Amino acid sequence: MWQWRAGHIWSLWRVAAWLAGCMLLVQALTPGAMLLAHHDFRWHMAQHLVIGMLAPLALVLAAPVTLLLRSLPVKAARMLTALMRSGYVRFVSHPLIALLLNVGAMWLLYLTPLYLASLESAWLHALVHVHFLLAGYLFCWSVLAGPDQAAHSASFRCRIAALFLSIAAHSVLAKLMYGYLWPRNVPHDPDQIRAAAQLMYYGGDFAEVLLLVALFTMTFSKHGSAQQLDARANA
Repeated sequence: MWQWRAGHIWSLWRVAAWLAGCMLLVQALTPGAMLLAHHDFRWHMAQHLVIGMLAPLALVLAAPVTLLLRSLPVKAARMLTALMRSGYVRFVSHPLIALLLNVGAMWLLYLTPLYLASLESAWLHALVHVHFLLAGYLFCWSVLAGPDQAAHSASFRCRIAALFLSIAAHSVLAKLMYGYLWPRNVPHDPDQIRAAAQLMYYGGDFAEVLLLVALFTMTFSKHGSAQQLDARANA
């Protein structure tokens, strides 16, 4: 996994990030966790935080696309590069579009009958999990613009604005759920809904602070590397 060709070793930090992301997903999708999340809204929200926020961040930090490009045969790598540079990927990976796909889907799920429908349909329930995983991954990648090369050209200001909009949208949604007991007509008592809303509020902030730390760490690391290269060139 960490060796793509003889003599080349992939970063162990990237391997650790990938394994952490996979382990989080496995824990969130075990039969026991699925059963608890189906009957207890607090467990559902914890599962959502892992699948849609924590695991995607770890997976993005693992830079899987970069590893694939270095591992695949030349023809396959060129096809993957063409896909990553396509207009569709550039569009959906723009921070504001990724924000809409990620947080907007949460508003749709919890403020409409969609959540109740997902409890009654196995395929819709699975589709919701897949969407939140992919949308969470896309949002983290769009905000960080790395470590895999970004498909968009959004500025740092745009990316950090999208992150703070995400924090605000999560907070407002959590308050609506707490104050007005959304989602409605579901088999969960009010105390569960309020506790889940609190978990979204504080757990979402925690996950987004981690993303913010990763953003500034990567940005300053790139800036420092660029300064070192300039200093060497001028020496």
